[in-house]
Amino acid sequence: MVRWMSQYGAVHQALLATLFTWGITASGAALVFFFKTINKKVLNGMLGFAAGVMIAASFWSLLAPGIELAEELGQVAFLTAASGFLLGGGFLYLVDRLLPHLHLGLNTTDAEGLKTRWQRSVLLVMAITLHNIPEGLAVGVAFGAVLAGTGSSATLAGAIVLAIGIGLQNFPEGAAVSIPLRREGFSRTKAFIFGQASGIVEPIAGVLGALAVISIEPILPYALAFAAGAMIYVVVEELIPEAQREEGGSKTDISTIGAMLGFVVMMVLDVALG
Repeated sequence: MVRWMSQYGAVHQALLATLFTWGITASGAALVFFFKTINKKVLNGMLGFAAGVMIAASFWSLLAPGIELAEELGQVAFLTAASGFLLGGGFLYLVDRLLPHLHLGLNTTDAEGLKTRWQRSVLLVMAITLHNIPEGLAVGVAFGAVLAGTGSSATLAGAIVLAIGIGLQNFPEGAAVSIPLRREGFSRTKAFIFGQASGIVEPIAGVLGALAVISIEPILPYALAFAAGAMIYVVVEELIPEAQREEGGSKTDISTIGAMLGFVVMMVLDVALG
C-alpha cells in the first residue's frame, strides 16, 4: 500500500485517501438495503467506537507529529499546539452555530444553527457532514505533512493509517444517517443516497488541507493541531452525547466500551504500523 501510494503526489494521495473514507461512509449507508432499523445499543457501540478512533487519531496522528515539527521549525511547540488546537475547536464551534443541522433522535424543532425551512432529512445529513469536515481535513493535512514536513513522525505510512482509522469510524456514521431515514419512510435507495452524501465533503476538505500545508510550510504544525482540535470538538459535542442518548445510566456502558475499543484499535494501528 505504501509503495503504491508513494508514486502519487501529496494532493493526489489525499484525494485517493479521502475517496476511500467516503467509500466507507457509503458502505455504512448501504446497510439500509438490509435493515430498516438498527438496535440502539448496537448504534451506541458503533458511535462510541468512532469517538474512540477519533480521540486516538487526534493525538498519535496529528498532535504528536505537529509538536515534533514545531520544534524542528524553531517554534514554541506548546504554544503552536495549544493555539492550533483551540483554533480548530473554535472553527467547529462557529460552523456548529451557523450550519443548520439536526442530531439523531431529536425533533425538527431542536435543530441547531441558523433557522431554516430545510427538511428533516437534509438536517440529519448536515449533522453527519459536520463530523466529516475535520476528518477530511485531518487526512489531507497528514498527507501534506509527508511532503512539506521534515519530522520523522510525518510518514506516509502514518498518513495511510490515519485514513484507514477515519474510514473505520465512517462506517457507523453512514449507517447512522441512512437507516433512520428509512425508518422515517424514505425508500431504501433515497436513504442510501442521503447517507453517502454526508461523506462528500471529505475529499474536498482533504485536498484543501493538503494544498494549504504544502503551499505554506510554517503553518503545518498549526494545521495538524487545528485538525486535532476540530476532531475532539466533534467527539465531545456530538458523537459522545449521541452515543449515550439513552434513558438509564447502565445503558451507556456499551458506548463507553465501544470508545475504549476504538481508541485501542487506532492506537495499535498508528503505533505498530504508522
